[in-house]
Amino acid sequence: MVFLDANVPMYLVGADHPNRATCAAILQKLALEGRKLVTDAEVYQEILHRYVAIRRPEAIQPAFDILSQLVDEVFPLSLELVHVARGIVLGYPGLSARDAVHIATMQSKSISEVLSFDDGFDRMPGLTRIFE
Repeated sequence: MVFLDANVPMYLVGADHPNRATCAAILQKLALEGRKLVTDAEVYQEILHRYVAIRRPEAIQPAFDILSQLVDEVFPLSLELVHVARGIVLGYPGLSARDAVHIATMQSKSISEVLSFDDGFDRMPGLTRIFE
């Protein structure tokens, strides 16, 4: 399984950017390999937050749609996962709270790969970030 971060759908539906083609190519490769793609509910919240913050609410639905089309499963958040994320963020200075929530989710599902252009994930031992 490969966890998809929020920047994946945002690059696919956003303004032209070099990461868009890279993202599409990686997704195509993963599909050809038959890899299962997953995410968590926090990724949807990140999309909401970002597009509201930059006053682009019209981009929310296309990003939600593409993410929903890409993933095979969306994992819910729980209080238990948030407590695990607290431990992660306190143990790895510089890691964002959102990344810690994703990592907690990934650990709970034994997922070790994440498709993301966010190098914050590189701080976590045992995690492989796919970005090229």
